[in-house]
Amino acid sequence: MKRALLVIDVQVDFCEGGALACSGGAKVATAITEHIKANRQSYDFVIASRDWHTPGSLNDGHFPPAGEEPDFVSTWPLHCIAGEKGAEYHENLDASLIDIHIKKGQDANGYSIFDGTDESGKGFNDLAQELGITEVDVVGIATDYCVRASSLDANKHNLDVRVITSLTAGVASDSTEAAIDEMVDAGVKVVPVF
Repeated sequence: MKRALLVIDVQVDFCEGGALACSGGAKVATAITEHIKANRQSYDFVIASRDWHTPGSLNDGHFPPAGEEPDFVSTWPLHCIAGEKGAEYHENLDASLIDIHIKKGQDANGYSIFDGTDESGKGFNDLAQELGITEVDVVGIATDYCVRASSLDANKHNLDVRVITSLTAGVASDSTEAAIDEMVDAGVKVVPVF
């Protein structure tokens, strides 16, 4: 019985001033750092994902073709390009507290942490099984996209999943509310605080 904290996409481009900013992202980054420091003994592993999109690629339709505008449904403005500042962890997130780093979205959409790999190229699901992870708390950005996708995938893989909403930031209130309803309906525990 191992528990992990999954820190989803707390990156420069998803916080205020970034290419695809969520309101409250920087505040959430700070709150997650404080949460880890206060509750480190509650987690066997702290695992963080980052969008890490391939430069010069449409990333399987995640970015619109040149000259076209993103629709903000399935295509998005360029963001979290591998090796660029926007792909880095936000400065308010203390990256020294992270045990395992997952990169996702290389030539792909990569909404879920389950789409990503660790530094050795191991897929997240294989890694979770190898580490014996049975429970996950999910925090990060964005509640209505990558937090949602990661939580639903964790649930599908028979993990005990809890989303801590005070440690998440969403793109929009309507889509965030819909995502929370969907997660609850799927059996994910959604709680305001730890």
